[in-house]
Amino acid sequence: MVKKLLIAVIIFNTYSFASSYEKNCVACHNNMIVSIDKFFYRYLLKYSSEKNVKSSLAEYLKNPNKDNTIMPNAFIKRYGIKEKTTLNDDELIEAINEYWDIYKVFGKLQ
Repeated sequence: MVKKLLIAVIIFNTYSFASSYEKNCVACHNNMIVSIDKFFYRYLLKYSSEKNVKSSLAEYLKNPNKDNTIMPNAFIKRYGIKEKTTLNDDELIEAINEYWDIYKVFGKLQ
């Protein structure tokens, strides 16, 4: 019984201290065939700048549809369009900023 309680406390603490990005983005994308970094690179190829990538990603997550997705039709037919985010604006901005910081290529290329 003590072991189960200890495991539950550890899991709760780990989850409660996880960032909005880790809880809401990575948790879902870990179960997908296409890794989360591939989505980032598609956004970067299409929108180029940090400002444009972040604003386009936020717009899509708030109102996902076929007209504002970066994914090809074959992907949409197989997986469909993502559900609208449940994150509030502050959580969404925090998650997108962390996503950007993890995968940005600017300043990393030599």
